[in-house]
Amino acid sequence: MKVLDHGHVELIDHMGSDLTVCNAARVSFAGESEWGIDEAAKKRLEDSESHFSNECIKQLKEKDAKLINYLAKHNHWTPFAHPQITLRIKAPVSIRTQLFKHKQGFVENEVSRRYVATEPEFYEPRWRSKPTKGAKQGSDDFMVTENAAVSSCSYNRAIKHCMKSYDYLIKRGVAPEQARFVLPQGMYTEWYWTGSLAAYARVCKLRTDSHAQWEVQEFAKAIGNILQPLFPVSWSALTV
Repeated sequence: MKVLDHGHVELIDHMGSDLTVCNAARVSFAGESEWGIDEAAKKRLEDSESHFSNECIKQLKEKDAKLINYLAKHNHWTPFAHPQITLRIKAPVSIRTQLFKHKQGFVENEVSRRYVATEPEFYEPRWRSKPTKGAKQGSDDFMVTENAAVSSCSYNRAIKHCMKSYDYLIKRGVAPEQARFVLPQGMYTEWYWTGSLAAYARVCKLRTDSHAQWEVQEFAKAIGNILQPLFPVSWSALTV
């Protein structure tokens, strides 16, 4: 799923489902749930004479959906920690830094410029004006004036200067692990990010808030768009 100009969020793997959450909770009472059948979907497929398996028409039972909502409402988060999701994300370094602040329930492995010699890519921002009314962080609306064009020119000059310095250091025999110090925050990086359903839901709930940086909001929305269909009941309960 594309994000910003050159970024993306890609689903690599996942384990578990809404039913996993239910059974993680019910094990406390030595109980276990099973999938129900979507009778309406079953009838549509039967009427069309299509070949299908129960996998196509399974749905969470009403009592299990109620359990999930109860768990989320009362902050019983451990059952939501059992499903696991692995994503591959490509984002500017500064956005990666903000996302990596979320540590609980996550592990990450990032592309390293100690080993990778590919040409760096850089984010081309849509410039926003600084906040008004004395705010110390955040931004206001997107710039639509000459200031945006001037800002882009200044930004691109800085990028070219950094790349020129980086290439010079590499040619002079400086180790890539040190030459990379001159590369700017707007450079794209990639990483594998594995976390629990509970951890991802917390990221998205916090980072889609209007007070979060716009670029971070875009990545959080993309993550949510990927995870919601995999865990529809749990995701709705955790992110309201």
